[in-house]
Amino acid sequence: MDSIRDLKRLLYERTEALRRRDEIVEILEKALEERDATIRYLQNEIDKFRQIVDLSLASSAIDPNQRLKRQAISAEPLRGDTKPVVKFTKPQRSRELIKTAILDNDFMKNLELTQIREIVDCMYPVTFPAGSIIIQEGDVGSTVFVMEEGKVEVSRDGKYLSTLQHGKVLGELAILYNCKRTATITAATDCQLWAIDRQCFQTIMMRTGLSRQAEYTDFLKSVPIFKNLPEETLIKISDVLEETFYNNGDYIIRQGARGDTFFIISRGQVRVTIKQPDTTEEKYIRTLRKGDFFGEKALQGDDLRTANIIADDPEGVSCLVIDRETFNQLISSLDEIRTRYRDELVERRRLNEEFRDVRLQDLRTIATLGVGGFGRVELVQIAGDSTRSFALKQMKKAQIVETRQQQHIMSEKRIMSEADCDFVVKLFKTFKDRKYLYMLMEACLGGELWTVLRDKGHFDDGTTRFYTACVVEAFDYLHSRNIIYRDLKPENLLLDNQGYVKLVDFGFAKRLDNGRKTWTFCGTPEYVAPEVILNKGHDISADYWSLGVLMFELLTGTPPFTGGDPMKTYNIILKGIDAIDFPRSITRNAMALIKKLCRDNPAERLGYQRGGISEIQKHKWFDGFNWEGLKTRTLEPPILPRVQGATDTTNFDTYPADTDPLPPDDISGWDNDF
Repeated sequence: MDSIRDLKRLLYERTEALRRRDEIVEILEKALEERDATIRYLQNEIDKFRQIVDLSLASSAIDPNQRLKRQAISAEPLRGDTKPVVKFTKPQRSRELIKTAILDNDFMKNLELTQIREIVDCMYPVTFPAGSIIIQEGDVGSTVFVMEEGKVEVSRDGKYLSTLQHGKVLGELAILYNCKRTATITAATDCQLWAIDRQCFQTIMMRTGLSRQAEYTDFLKSVPIFKNLPEETLIKISDVLEETFYNNGDYIIRQGARGDTFFIISRGQVRVTIKQPDTTEEKYIRTLRKGDFFGEKALQGDDLRTANIIADDPEGVSCLVIDRETFNQLISSLDEIRTRYRDELVERRRLNEEFRDVRLQDLRTIATLGVGGFGRVELVQIAGDSTRSFALKQMKKAQIVETRQQQHIMSEKRIMSEADCDFVVKLFKTFKDRKYLYMLMEACLGGELWTVLRDKGHFDDGTTRFYTACVVEAFDYLHSRNIIYRDLKPENLLLDNQGYVKLVDFGFAKRLDNGRKTWTFCGTPEYVAPEVILNKGHDISADYWSLGVLMFELLTGTPPFTGGDPMKTYNIILKGIDAIDFPRSITRNAMALIKKLCRDNPAERLGYQRGGISEIQKHKWFDGFNWEGLKTRTLEPPILPRVQGATDTTNFDTYPADTDPLPPDDISGWDNDF
């Protein structure tokens, strides 16, 4: 009996020991999970800190004399006839992993949930055996990956950087535009990934944006106070509608309360009640459903609510909301297409007639003025005329075709051919041969504003005000014709012989239909607006964002949004202008204007609202500025360039001779109208 009792005691003790061990293992596993979560959190914080450090180093460590010119980038233009996207079935576990990875990515987490759901639907499976290369540094990529299983090693210049496991996004910059991969990613084990290419991603972004815009605009057309507004105005109102969710039973509006908000039901239904006099009871009036609206009197100034509006749907209610201030900023002159400029096409035709008989072989090259992405800009003279000079821009046809920029080049030619503005460089004639396209333009021998800024470091308030005003005049001319510019930066601003600034390089300019957006990612990384980065569709309001960035750069010498690589720059841009520390040298009024130009919501940017671009001209920062003197060119510029003749190129940097091999012929005929 004692031996049985001893065995039972021993068994009990061992069982207890095992139970305590299991508890310890459970505690340790939980601690390990918490530690892993802490590591992930700290890693994210380190990444954010690195971005801030990169920004501060970029701002402080740039030697003005070592500043490099920035190249603009562009995705191929999206076609209007985008094909339906293909969806791939996948387990719920995989769907959750992809969604979590996207929401944990600094860039992709900014996408809307409806867009993320479609991206998850369209990602397709790919596998890589251990040792294979998933992404090769230097290659041009168009695919982004999400890791589900396995481990990968990241290296740059042959040096190991880190090891990544499941739940990470790889190569996200490639879904924005053609770009060279900045690192090599190698499968350390057999890897299972999900992938999506740029064309599919951009189609999703464009389709969801257009679908939402059409739905919201249709809602607005059903509202009496909106029904007579032009389509363009309705589209701009739809852009500022915010979707707000209410749980079942929530009071959206209370009778007697003051309010300035208007609501359109986008999902679910609400109950309308009125409180009876001398009682707490509420009398049921009616039920409103999807497409119905309420609170419209608040937009007209009557802000005392006359009824209760209560969410009455088990799944909750979603409403599209706009407040009175935003409404008043938009309504009035948005439907006006300014026509105060005379029709100058007749004048342009007369101007271009002068160059009708000029042939390419009549041009004599003097010097190189600049080198761009597609070729060079040469200073030339017409044979027999030594009193004048011109800028001849030559572009490699094969490279244009390879990067699929044909639409942008043809748009540049059309817009510049028609433009007649003192603040826009004039185009006189175009030529072409089997290898190049050529544009004969006016020469601005005062040099690039970029060069002047580089040499001086930064400008004072008055100098910046003058150059900014020149750009405002150029934008006024372009935007009144529904032309978006999309590549503002000091590199694209030339000083003429008198010191006035002119806008040059219209490779990304585009004429928009009234109230419509464009979807192609293009611009210079430090200057692109958030809606361009997020593929939300953009219009002339993106130019006002870049105007704020230009002001900051002219005043400080560096743009406000700068990272170690383009993706870091984009993530800093998405954090917004309020996350940027303004140097004390920037005056309060200048800072106020920059922040009003760089609003995250495009419809809230100064220049895009009811008063149009005149709201910029009337801003406090421009108090006392002689706009009339600027337009009549009687205002003395802050910097007077020294130009000693038609062939004086001393205000430009010196460029080596072109030693590149001749590009291949292009005989595709895409440029027949050039």
